[in-house]
Amino acid sequence: MTQLAWNAKEATVGELAERSGVAPSALRFYEREGLITSRRTSGNQRRYSRDTLRRVAFIRTSQRLGIPLATIREVLGLLPEDRTPTREDWARISECWRSDLDTRIRTLQRLRDDLTDCIGCGCLSLDRCALSNPYDELAGQGPGPRRLLDGPGAACAAAEEACPQEAAS
Repeated sequence: MTQLAWNAKEATVGELAERSGVAPSALRFYEREGLITSRRTSGNQRRYSRDTLRRVAFIRTSQRLGIPLATIREVLGLLPEDRTPTREDWARISECWRSDLDTRIRTLQRLRDDLTDCIGCGCLSLDRCALSNPYDELAGQGPGPRRLLDGPGAACAAAEEACPQEAAS
């Protein structure tokens, strides 16, 4: 068992994996996707700065909230790279998707409240459904499951509007 010392400034991939609870393969994936960075030793081994633990925790929490990796990457890009992010930095970037989360919460609450009217039949073809297609409004957009065919991009739009595209100071 490899344990990260409390005063360590850097961590190996194994130490970061153990401390964060994230598999080494996931850490390498996050790095390929530009979510975290490392330096390489003369032996080509990865070394992560200690503040990467916070970034990994932020990534995992964001994923659990259903936020796409592309959006997480954009928001992490607002953090300073020359210093450890402060509480204020984290609070600022957390605001970037507050409105998106509020919209998701309202949608889930509406789903919960309207569930008693749903018969669970795959109601994409029904004329009227309080959950999926009230008054068959989506028929005007064409045949089939319109919300599924149109893709998930709408959820990201609110985050992009709420999040300032300026570089972190």
